[in-house]
This record gives sequence, structure tokens and C-alpha cells, in this order.
Amino acid sequence: MHNGPVGVFDSGLGGISVLRCLLEIMPEENYIFFGDSANAPYGTRSDEDVCNLSEQVFDRLLDMGAKAILIACNTATSAAAKKLRLQYPRLPIVGMEPALKPAAENHKGGRIVVMATPVTLRRQKFARLMAQYAEDSDIISLPCPDIVSYIEQGRLQDPELEQYVRDRFASIGGSPVDAVVLGCTHFPFAADIIQKAAGPQAVLYDGNLGTSRELRRRMDRCGLLTDRTGKGTVTLLNSAGEEQVRRSERLLYGAQNH
Repeated sequence: MHNGPVGVFDSGLGGISVLRCLLEIMPEENYIFFGDSANAPYGTRSDEDVCNLSEQVFDRLLDMGAKAILIACNTATSAAAKKLRLQYPRLPIVGMEPALKPAAENHKGGRIVVMATPVTLRRQKFARLMAQYAEDSDIISLPCPDIVSYIEQGRLQDPELEQYVRDRFASIGGSPVDAVVLGCTHFPFAADIIQKAAGPQAVLYDGNLGTSRELRRRMDRCGLLTDRTGKGTVTLLNSAGEEQVRRSERLLYGAQNH
């Protein structure tokens, strides 16, 4: 079992940004990445839909021998992770959470924008997280579901995406932003555009590295780290077919200069 693959699951291509971190931290592991682009975006679906879709992907990854699963999707984590952990109590399952804690701790009294999908922002889990830090900082929720669609379509350099992000930041007005929390795994692929819209003073945060480290800790605790040496394999799958697999490859290997 400890030499089985690690499953990584996202509603689409965004989870590739997390897979990149995993490959840096645990390069010797084998990975299966499944992007559910045929059903993206999850961020505008009902909680019931997200749970059902997530369960289907889990079943597929487990059939392929996954020894642990990282839910590389903030929306699926917020809507389905609790239920999935109850269904699979022995399986290490790690999910995403907006990186509000480090942003709030590093920018006390500052203006912090949390960019995420509507599902993530409306969940009670996020409300509790926000309440923890709202006294010390001005925290602004900024739903940005359309960024997901641009990335799914491979339109990372599209001027319309830049205009969309600019308009979203213009909608909050006020004083300059001190920090931006990227609460969706698609958003790091638009980091340059987001930085430009937020201003040079804004520090961007995402939860990819912390989540990847947490998965490694859980796997180590369960004796599931591989004993292989050398580089592992990566299998990229996508419910929308080969075009999205090719986009996944470009996002993963292009970013690593392979």
C-alpha cells in the first residue's frame, strides 16, 4: 500500500498548482491527478451536487489504488470533505482552506481581500474562519467565479480576464489592499494579473504549500510514504477529455520548464 499512488482531485485544472507543490515536497511518490473539468466550475453548484461529484471522483481514484487523497479544490473541501472523511475513516484525506490565518497574522490591522468561489465564501466553515480574524483586520470577501472559466479554457493571457479582475477589485473601492488570499486553486495561475489589480503593495497568499506539507505529515504518520528512490510518475486524467489533459500538462510542466 505504501507504494501506491497519491490521488489529487480538483473540479478542473486549478489543482495542478497544488500538484506542483507536491512534486517539490515528495518527488519520489507516484501521483494520479483527476480534474473534473466536464463538471466545472464547482463554485456555483449546490452543496449536494459538489458532494455527489466528489464521491464519484473518490471512487475512481480508490479503484486505481490511491493510498491518500488531496482534495485540491477549496469548494469541494468546504462542501464534501467532512462527509468523505466519515465514509473513508482509514484514508488520509487532506483538503484546502483559504490561507487567511497567515495573511491576518502578518497584516494585523490591514485590509485583506479573500478571493474565492461563491460556495467557499457562503459556507459556515469560512464564516467561522473569518470571525477568528475579523476583529484585528478588515477582511473583505470577493467572489470571483469567472476566473475559473478563463483558466479552464486556457485563456490565461486574455485581456478580458485582466479586465474582469480589475473590475472585481474596483468593486470594493476604499484604501489600498495589504494582502490577497487566493481561496481557489485556479487563482495562482492568474497571480500576475491579480497582483497588478491589487497593487504592488499587496502580498498574495495561497494554501498550496501548507496543504502539501500536511498531506506528507499524515502519510508519514500512517506509514504510507514510499520507500522508492528517484522520481515518481504522474498520471493526468480529466473528465473533459484529451484537450484538458494537454492543458494540464502545459500548466504543470511548462511552469517547471520541462
